[in-house]
Amino acid sequence: MAVKATRKRQWFTAFPKDYRWSFITSINLMRVQGGAADTSEIFEICRRLEGKEGNDRAWVREWVRMGDRVRAMAQAAQRKGNAYTAADCYNRACNYYQAADRFMFPKNKKSKALYRRSIDCFHRYLRLTDSPRAEVVEIPFEGNNKLPAYFIHAQNTKKARPPVVVQYTGFDGTKEGGFALATLALVRRGMSVVLADTPGVGEAIRFRGIYLRHDYEVAGTAILDWLEKRKDVNARRAAIFASSLGGYYAPRTAAMERRFKAAVAWGAQWDYHAIWKRRIEAAYKIQLPSPGSHLAWSLNTKTAEEALVKLEGFRLDGVAQKMKCPFLLVHGDDDQQIPLSDAKKLFNAVGSKDKTMRVYSGPDGGAQHCHMDYLQPVVSYLADWTAEKLGA
Repeated sequence: MAVKATRKRQWFTAFPKDYRWSFITSINLMRVQGGAADTSEIFEICRRLEGKEGNDRAWVREWVRMGDRVRAMAQAAQRKGNAYTAADCYNRACNYYQAADRFMFPKNKKSKALYRRSIDCFHRYLRLTDSPRAEVVEIPFEGNNKLPAYFIHAQNTKKARPPVVVQYTGFDGTKEGGFALATLALVRRGMSVVLADTPGVGEAIRFRGIYLRHDYEVAGTAILDWLEKRKDVNARRAAIFASSLGGYYAPRTAAMERRFKAAVAWGAQWDYHAIWKRRIEAAYKIQLPSPGSHLAWSLNTKTAEEALVKLEGFRLDGVAQKMKCPFLLVHGDDDQQIPLSDAKKLFNAVGSKDKTMRVYSGPDGGAQHCHMDYLQPVVSYLADWTAEKLGA
């Protein structure tokens, strides 16, 4: 483990020779604040992986090993009737299993079985705790399909129908992973949250065959239609809130689905096709959040070159200009995945009159991708801004 010096600042890297492993480890460290990880458990995993950078089988083995251990702790606590202890352990076990799955390719019966174990752990966590109060829901989507999601009830409000945030994760995220990073901050401020596995991520792709697509507003429309039928939330006061590739999802959705009253891009995107073209041309030997094979899998193609064709539509020029609702964009000025120049292009193009861009440099909030080197000040700012715009 090391503290890596960059041109901007110093940031912690668990594996100085492996950006992917370091980035995912940083994400897991940030989840400690939401109860989805423990620093000692993460450092134990990292110690076992020292000198094995690039060996993704070793990564999978050690994260599964910790997940199994913590899951066994949960089961023992549950048998004794210690519900909250069990809940805490199930939450962490889910996260460790999903950290393992992130580098598990190809996606086969073995990986799906591991993923189902992670979902089972998270559902048990939700059943055993009431803070926050959450429901496991299924949202109708295009014919007979459904998006798996969680509906988390607002806290600290007297409103019978509080405003609501539709929260997405990114290219390789999951609804469970997003829960610990931002959901808790949003619900504390009087907003309910719908946290969904949307096209190309989580359960949606693994068990429903819902692949990544450029017209992401279809998911936002389906979720809003579903919310409008609920009597415990104000669907007319809804925001779209998304991270990483969500910097494409949120602007695209808000521009095309005008019922959203605010949009938050937690990390920018501008031309996702260009980003992946550079990655492929570099033979994936540049900063990546996941294995290069994740691209073709998420788009249901046989090769990366075929996937690039499908990425032609993942551009925001000509789309962002159509947005009218209040818009917030946050970005790190040393983001090694998406350049700051892309953030500036997006912000300048957005058609909203009420728009804000905040760039974090390190001391005030993380400078890396989605601020995973220093998260808490950024999440607080995102949640405060969203609450203000929705009148929470």
